[in-house]
Amino acid sequence: MTGAHPVAWWSWALLLATAASRTANPWLLLLIIGVSGLVVTWCRGDEPWSGAYRVFLLIGAAAIAVRMVFYVIFGGAEGATVLFRLPEVRLPDWAAGFRLGGAVTTEGALAAAYDGLRLATLLVCVGAANALASPRRLLRSMPAALYEVSVAVVVALSVAPQLVSSVTRIRRARALRGNTRRNPANLMRTVVVPVLHDALDRSLALAAAMASRGYGRAAGIPAPARRATSAFLLTGLLGLCAGAYALLGKATPAPVAWGLLAIGAAAAVFGIAFASKRVPHTRYRTDRFGPRDWAVLAAGSAAVAGTVVSGAVEAGAVWPATSPLTAPPLPAAAAAGILIAAAPAALVPARIPQGGPA
Repeated sequence: MTGAHPVAWWSWALLLATAASRTANPWLLLLIIGVSGLVVTWCRGDEPWSGAYRVFLLIGAAAIAVRMVFYVIFGGAEGATVLFRLPEVRLPDWAAGFRLGGAVTTEGALAAAYDGLRLATLLVCVGAANALASPRRLLRSMPAALYEVSVAVVVALSVAPQLVSSVTRIRRARALRGNTRRNPANLMRTVVVPVLHDALDRSLALAAAMASRGYGRAAGIPAPARRATSAFLLTGLLGLCAGAYALLGKATPAPVAWGLLAIGAAAAVFGIAFASKRVPHTRYRTDRFGPRDWAVLAAGSAAVAGTVVSGAVEAGAVWPATSPLTAPPLPAAAAAGILIAAAPAALVPARIPQGGPA
């Protein structure tokens, strides 16, 4: 089995996204996008989901555009350099901080662009995980207690790549038949309807395959044990969410945040271990987490460590101000950590199709 473990790819991408959430420096955000694109280019295979990165790039660009439009219409950060003015509608006192129209400043537009770029970077990191991680291997790696949720998540994550693959295949078939008309009625009849039909066929085939493999079966477990297991799972997930939120924020002391995270993780592991007993499941071949997968995980951790160090040493560079108008500096530690995160491009070579290189 070639390629890194899907859990390693998702962990690497989520660590990159964590690094992006800890900064608004546009150079660092663009560097994260470049690193993720480099790794995807060198490490992705030729499966249908490998084209998801381009889709998420487009979604990220749309997020930046939407953020800019929201700033122009509703306002936000203000500044002294006015670009242009729109007709302004006065709002009541309880809507302080918002506006409709009015002055659009360079400082405010730059702050909105930074926010939009940060959101786009998070989306691009998720797109990199979708393009690199095999959803089938990811499903096989999940604990038995999470199979039902995992199936839903895997199907949801693979919808966009499958739709892109369907559109590409149908457009190629239209071109071979000489149908190149682009009017809405023709596109609806020859592209949209076949794509929806293909998606429905794939869903039915997936449901039949899962039913034939016994998904949905459950062993006989007493009701008190099931309730206790569910309570542990719910407590663990809530603890993980609370701990992660506390770590990302600055109001909660670090020992308290790490304590919540540890308690949540322990409760979640306990609940998953006991819940797995009621799902009869066997594995033909275990997908092991090897040294190369740990190296991929360590590379992603370097990006988070770099942003943490830069945030402690030079917080002004990690969160640059837009007033006065100056070019933000490039924090050295954060940039070095993000560059180390590109190591999977050399550690995990691209998978060669079974037919050999083209």
